[in-house]
Amino acid sequence: MKAGKELPINGMCQSAGVSRAGYYRFQLEPGIGDADMGWRDEIQKIAVEWPSYGSRRIREELNRRGKEVNRKKVQRIMREDNLLCLRKRKFVVTTDSRHSLKVYPNLAAKMVLTGVNQLWVSDITYIRLDEEFVYLAVVLDAFSRRVIGWALDQTMQDDLTLAALMMALAKRPIIEGLVHHSDRGVQYASGEYIEKLKENQIQISMSRKGNPYDNAKAESFMKTLKTEEVYRIDYRDLTHARSCVKQFLEKIYNQRRLHSALGYLPPAEFERGLLPHLDSAQVGL
Repeated sequence: MKAGKELPINGMCQSAGVSRAGYYRFQLEPGIGDADMGWRDEIQKIAVEWPSYGSRRIREELNRRGKEVNRKKVQRIMREDNLLCLRKRKFVVTTDSRHSLKVYPNLAAKMVLTGVNQLWVSDITYIRLDEEFVYLAVVLDAFSRRVIGWALDQTMQDDLTLAALMMALAKRPIIEGLVHHSDRGVQYASGEYIEKLKENQIQISMSRKGNPYDNAKAESFMKTLKTEEVYRIDYRDLTHARSCVKQFLEKIYNQRRLHSALGYLPPAEFERGLLPHLDSAQVGL
């Protein structure tokens, strides 16, 4: 390089490992850096790891790491550093309720939950691969929001939902009065699925016709899954998708992701906190 020739701003930023926004902020506000530099570094790391976290969840994650901070400071730093959450895409419904099978009344709507294994909720969504769609069925504990059963396959046939249910049954004990809630799709109304619920003395509940809010907890989970996992990764094939989804469900969502309805605890940690008050067998841990 010739003497006196200046590097382009982009080149200098890449060499120094900083963003253009950070460079210009430093140039315009020379006194900004020192006090907040450590906070910026921590907040940026969390924002990269959890792109959909807003200021409240990021503050809670900082607190969990032993770094007490005011939420207004987190908001200010995120605004200055343009650490915006990913915009959620429109959720696509996969329910086919055009069938003549028996449907069941909505029992879940009247339930007041006080613990785990009182209400399980189920749902199905699709995941796009390079050349096809695959389908994911999940079973959640409605109290702890924990994923207790799931299955991913190339079709939405009865075997898919049944596989997710069988995983939940293997992981959780059946408590008297347990209710299973789903939409009224054909996969959940099928004879084999209903028979398995009855065989385990699980009460059956279904959403009202045309009312997706009746299964709001499952719908909310699916949106979280799409935003924080599916939309961030280009899955090569079913094997790759299954591996990634398993990692997200079992290691990230259940074990690490903070949930506002649980006092900003991950589902597994929330359930562990119930153990002093419950028989350990009740949560299947």
